[in-house]
Amino acid sequence: MKIIKRFWWLFLIGFLVGGFFVWKSSQKKAESAKIKTFTVVREDLVDSLGLSGEIDAGEKVSLRFQTSGLLAWVGVKEGDSVKKYQTLASLDKRDLQNRMSQLLNSYSKTRWDFEQAQDDNKDWETAGMTDEARTAVKRTLDKYQFDLNYSVLSVESQDLSLKFANLWTPIEGLVTKVDAPLAGQNITPATATFEVINPETIYFSATADQTEVVKFKIGQKGILVLDSYDEREIQGTVTSIAFTPKAGETGTVYEIKIALDLSNSDYAIRMGMTGDVDFVFKEIKDVLVVPSSYIKTEKGESYVYKAVGKEKQKTAVKVGETVDGNSEIVSGLNEKDVIYSN
Repeated sequence: MKIIKRFWWLFLIGFLVGGFFVWKSSQKKAESAKIKTFTVVREDLVDSLGLSGEIDAGEKVSLRFQTSGLLAWVGVKEGDSVKKYQTLASLDKRDLQNRMSQLLNSYSKTRWDFEQAQDDNKDWETAGMTDEARTAVKRTLDKYQFDLNYSVLSVESQDLSLKFANLWTPIEGLVTKVDAPLAGQNITPATATFEVINPETIYFSATADQTEVVKFKIGQKGILVLDSYDEREIQGTVTSIAFTPKAGETGTVYEIKIALDLSNSDYAIRMGMTGDVDFVFKEIKDVLVVPSSYIKTEKGESYVYKAVGKEKQKTAVKVGETVDGNSEIVSGLNEKDVIYSN
């Protein structure tokens, strides 16, 4: 203890010197760990993007009656093919037709009253009458006119009700849903839905986020592979790019519609089938490629640190296209050259 107290400063110096050498060694190791190397390769530089999605249809409708009533006739079942404007089902029209007969009778009577009033007062504007009498006649004629207009509107409204008693499809296609397949039951618009989808109008619906959607344009070609047919490649073409984000998604994504370059008359491709579509925006074949992080820039000039023997040599390079973090080297390097990250 006496020795330590006497020569404490020598122990302190030794401790500091030893600590310095340990710190220096760790710094060299850290610096060495940061320095990475890359061997220049020759390969294809491809700018591509894959999107996931599912099959949807451009023509699909859910049809319901406008009013409640007794379902008198159902002319289709699930799986049937239907033509455009074909009637699918009908409500009982007996009450509607009786109501129409009553309204037509009322219209005829109102029409006769109107015509009789016109005949009885055809000279009311020129006959010698007081202003008060002319006003009274005019009001009477206007009343008959209003009654006639009301009767005409009632008949037209009932005619629409008769038409709405028939449910017809505005598109051709395949019946995919029939909520009320049997006649004789009372239904409401909510309990009797008929769905029709045109299989010839199917497309692949994919979503791209706000950084990806800017790459697309109408007419862009892609290759689609459905999960149901994982060995079959289908060519597709972008036909629509949404202007507003898709609702219900967690992020800002836009719908891209991709038409399939094939016929679906055999219904092999069905609604809801999922898959992936790949797009190639740019492809440069057989070029020298290095990671973009290895390339430095100084005063507008690009360079890398190339291994020459055991030394690092600053080497000027000419850079071409850059895709997904990889850059094309036009000149300055050869295949199998080794470069340093710093």
